[in-house]
Amino acid sequence: MKSAVIKNWDNKTWLSSYNYIKSFNKFLSKNTKFRSNSKILDIGCGRGKIIGDLSSQLNLKIKPIGIDLINHIDKDKRIKFIKKDALSFFMNNKQKFDLILIKQTIHLLSLNSIKKLVNECKKNLNTDGKIFIFTLDPFKNEIPSFELMKKKLKRSLQRDKMILKFLSQLDSSKNSKKFFYKVKITKKKYLKMIQNRFISTLLPMTKKQISNGIKEIDLKFNKILKFNDNLICIILKKN
Repeated sequence: MKSAVIKNWDNKTWLSSYNYIKSFNKFLSKNTKFRSNSKILDIGCGRGKIIGDLSSQLNLKIKPIGIDLINHIDKDKRIKFIKKDALSFFMNNKQKFDLILIKQTIHLLSLNSIKKLVNECKKNLNTDGKIFIFTLDPFKNEIPSFELMKKKLKRSLQRDKMILKFLSQLDSSKNSKKFFYKVKITKKKYLKMIQNRFISTLLPMTKKQISNGIKEIDLKFNKILKFNDNLICIILKKN
């Protein structure tokens, strides 16, 4: 994975809320046949709250594995956390997984790295295993933005379109699903998320650009923000 990582993407946002995690795991369970002995790997797991909750929900016998470049102090204790990038992890891995989850991190990789990662993931799947790759829906984005953020996000979403096309070329048998979550958040909390650079688009911005953006959003939006967080999920299987 690239060294540019997001430290706050799943920290005190709707992405870490009880309702979001339940909704997301309901989507996973609907599209995957889990068993109590299912083995799960989350690439770019953040604090691991999603697969931690899934482990409890399914009463898994084997702790899910979460890998990330950031070793958060408050990571979920229900997972086995490994501080590594995905390709390094697979070099020494001897397990086969039923689900490999890559949630909103694929855009941080080059196309060549994506190809390598997908190939390694497939090698490390059980016969009926699946790879779930989630990315922002580049055709239906509703994330509240200030002008500069909107411009940069538009360019980023164009690249997401290219990545989706690239994944289709890698595997013509891929399946595509959509996941959305209805967000309701106070403007105060959302402005804090902007300040914490919760999305990769904000990472290269200067403090002044972030500060100006916060002022713009403060003037532009009401006290309560309501929108859909729209994701596309690409599901790949072992060849």
